[in-house]
Amino acid sequence: MFTGIIQDVGRIERTTPRSSGRRLTVSTSLDTSSFELGESVAVNGVCLTAADLGKGTFDADASPETLLRSTLGDLRPGALVNLERALRPVDRLGGHFVLGHVDATAKIDEKRREGDFWVLRFEAPASVERYLVEKGSVAVDGISLTVSACGARAFSVAVIPHTLERTTLRGCRVGDRVNLEADILGKYVEKLLGDRRRPEGLSLEALARSGFLR
Repeated sequence: MFTGIIQDVGRIERTTPRSSGRRLTVSTSLDTSSFELGESVAVNGVCLTAADLGKGTFDADASPETLLRSTLGDLRPGALVNLERALRPVDRLGGHFVLGHVDATAKIDEKRREGDFWVLRFEAPASVERYLVEKGSVAVDGISLTVSACGARAFSVAVIPHTLERTTLRGCRVGDRVNLEADILGKYVEKLLGDRRRPEGLSLEALARSGFLR
C-alpha cells in the first residue's frame, strides 16, 4: 500500500523483454541499500516488485497484464517516473490509500496556469468516473491529487508548485497518457451498497432476512 506522496523522480535506464512481459531497470536517488528484494515499489502508480538491486538502481518485472492496463509499456530509456516505496505502519499518511493497481489510462485534455498553480484536466474513463467526487482523491501516475471539478467523462485537479516540481507532472503535455487509480474507499462502499445492475444489494429487507434486524 502507498500514499501517493512521491518520494523521488527516477529514470528508466533500460527495458528488457522478458517472457512476454518486460523488465524495467530504474535509477533513483533513493537509498537502494535499504531496499529488500521482493519489496513493493510504485512506479508511476503501478505496484511492482524489486527483483534485483544495484547501487542506485533496482529492477522490476511488469507482467503482460500490467503492460496492458498501464502506461509502463510506453516507457523508453530516459523516461522519468514517479517513485514511492511501500507505506510502513509508522509513516504519516499524507495522501490517501493507494494500492498501485491501475484502473485505467487516460489522456491529459488541458493544462493551464492559474497564478502559481496549474490546472490539469484529464479524461475520465467509466471505470474511474463513477468513483470521482469533488474534493475527493484520485491517483494520477501514482500522485495523490484532489479532484477540483468533475464533468461528463472528464475531471480536473489543481496542482500546487511543490507537487509540480517534485513529480513528472512538471514535464507533462496535453495528449500524454497517465495511469489512473480511483479511491479504494469508493469501491468498497459501492460493493457494500450493491451495484444497481444486480437485483439486490444492501437493504433493510436483506438485513432483516439475514437476521440483523428484528
